[in-house]
Amino acid sequence: MISIEQVHAIASKIESAGINEATVSELRQEYHPVHFTYCMDDDLPNNKPVFEHNDFNLYLIDGREHCLCLTNDYDTATGIVVAEVIAD
Repeated sequence: MISIEQVHAIASKIESAGINEATVSELRQEYHPVHFTYCMDDDLPNNKPVFEHNDFNLYLIDGREHCLCLTNDYDTATGIVVAEVIAD
């Protein structure tokens, strides 16, 4: 389970530290055992983020089953995708 408050705290950390592998690595340490993945937002077309920002979006991951999938259900979320937005 991941809370809305955690998502907002994670977003604040990314806003202040910047979006990069080092920040995602720090998030992995600080929020262990939450799984973090870093990618480009255009790798996730047709999906609705739980948090939107000009520079990045956050998506929830459900890892309870054999395969990972995106979810908008905070109660089943086991991880977060940090997706960098590149302006066109």
